[in-house]
Amino acid sequence: MNHTANTNHDAVLRARVALLGSGTLPIRQQVAAYRLLARVTPLAYLPRLSIALYDYSRQEFAHDTRIALALRAESLDAARRIHALEPERLELLAAALDAYRELLDTAGSTEEAAAAARELASLGYRPGIPDQRFHRLAYP
Repeated sequence: MNHTANTNHDAVLRARVALLGSGTLPIRQQVAAYRLLARVTPLAYLPRLSIALYDYSRQEFAHDTRIALALRAESLDAARRIHALEPERLELLAAALDAYRELLDTAGSTEEAAAAARELASLGYRPGIPDQRFHRLAYP
C-alpha cells in the first residue's frame, strides 16, 4: 500500500495552498500542514516538519516541558526518517538530537540526555546550541 492510499487529497491540496499562499502562517498550522504532507511526500517535507516541530516546541510550549519534549521527540523522529541522500540530513539529525538532549537535561532526565549526547558524538557532533543549528539549515 502506498502512502497516499488513506490520504484525503483535498486536505493535501489545502495544506499545500496554505503553505504557499500565506506569508506568515502560524507555527501550529505549519506543523499540521507539514505532518500531513510528510506522509505523502516525505522527501520534501520531513526536513521542514522537523524544523517546524522544534520551532513549535520553543514558541508555544516553552512553559510546558512535557509537551515540548514530545514535540522534540517527534522532530527527532522526523529527522531520523529523512532519506540518507538528503544533503543536510546529518546536520538536521544532529540539531534535532541536540535539541532533544537539551530538553531532556532540563527536565532532569540525565541518563536519557547522556544517551542522546553519546548518539550525537557518534554522529561526529558535540552538544551545542540547538537554536543556532536549526536556523543555519536552508529550509524555508
